[in-house]
Amino acid sequence: KTIAVVGASANPDRDSHKVMAALIHHGYQIFPINPHEEGNLILGQNCYANLSSVSKKIDMVDVFRAADVVMGVTKEAIAIEASVLWTQLDIINKEAAEVAKQAGLKVVMDRCPKIELAKLY
Repeated sequence: KTIAVVGASANPDRDSHKVMAALIHHGYQIFPINPHEEGNLILGQNCYANLSSVSKKIDMVDVFRAADVVMGVTKEAIAIEASVLWTQLDIINKEAAEVAKQAGLKVVMDRCPKIELAKLY
């Protein structure tokens, strides 16, 4: 029920913003992650610099960052004991996926939770 969105944007035209809005609409608690927006509100949610700055338990980490930084996000997700690592459409890092799986995380890559939720309805 708790999702951190890494690469969150305050710009309503950006996909991360649209996905966060959809997740909030479906009842998920969202934690935007973006060091450039730290302390600001995005969709009414306080934005954090990194995953470890969030004091609540995060179930899923949704990544809107380039594939070459996914490994760093993966290591953070493991450190905070997230359950799921999810990367958005066209974001694939097989090495990071393997590291996450070995640490016990479920991994979903190259998919969008907003699209997956729409399939349910």
